[in-house]
Amino acid sequence: MTTSISDMRELGRRLSNWGRWGADDERGTTNLITPERVAAAAALIRTGTIFELGIPLDGDGPQPGGNRINPIRLMAENGQEQVLPGGFKWADDYVFMPLQAGSQYDSLSHVHYDDQLYNGHPGTGVTVKGADKCGIHTQAKGIAGRGVLLDVARARGVEWLEAGTAITPDELDAVAAAQNVEVGPGDIVLIRTGWRAKFLADHDPAGFMAGEPGLSLSCATWLRERDVAVVGSDNWAVEVMPGENPGALFELHMVLIRDMGMTLAELLDFEELSAACAADGVYDFFYAGPPLQFTRGVGSPINPLAIR
Repeated sequence: MTTSISDMRELGRRLSNWGRWGADDERGTTNLITPERVAAAAALIRTGTIFELGIPLDGDGPQPGGNRINPIRLMAENGQEQVLPGGFKWADDYVFMPLQAGSQYDSLSHVHYDDQLYNGHPGTGVTVKGADKCGIHTQAKGIAGRGVLLDVARARGVEWLEAGTAITPDELDAVAAAQNVEVGPGDIVLIRTGWRAKFLADHDPAGFMAGEPGLSLSCATWLRERDVAVVGSDNWAVEVMPGENPGALFELHMVLIRDMGMTLAELLDFEELSAACAADGVYDFFYAGPPLQFTRGVGSPINPLAIR
């Protein structure tokens, strides 16, 4: 079903969290990750097994070039030409990369419409100097709590969903029920489409970025009703691409980020975690994924951990 731009705005107004945590709030739904919920999530650590969810930051990443490139790492010192007292040698390097080249968070200043960011902060505050409101540094205490993996690809019995496949709220409910897991307030919900597995199989950045399976716009209501704190996926935009409305771009981004104040995690790797969850039937865990504290940044690289 095609959703018009006006419908998207109406949906955003209905699901809005503006003012919920005060007129000056810049953090949005991560306010739902309370100390009590973090403490409860710690009890999900049963064996201490750690799963890394970030993809490698190197030249073999998914960026085909253009607006974003894969990271470029340069050595500043390598120790091979150093002659220092006592035989001491040292190495140093630095990196040139978009903050959203690999696994990353979208901050609440990453997208907006009608000249307003989340909570009514002016869109004009995002300039060449960065974001004066809702920058990624506002999440500096970290994003940690109960993580829930909804393995849509495995539930469908496929290695990955095809590009353009929209995941609906009914399917999210069905997957959660099949996994015997409930999604609740303050959760970090991770959606596995298998799109990372496709990239690992094809090694085709252009094909990977040309489209993707992902959440439909209708999932915004599902996330709001459950008071989800953060939503993440193994694709590059969380939402289905091409989008459901040919007359607009990234409508789910606009509703989630600008209206609901929800941080998005993208380009994650759930392959090892998915296998472990399927093996023992446990799909919730402790999630720890702090952003880097880039002042006024509109995104941040991350290497989140799922600890079971």
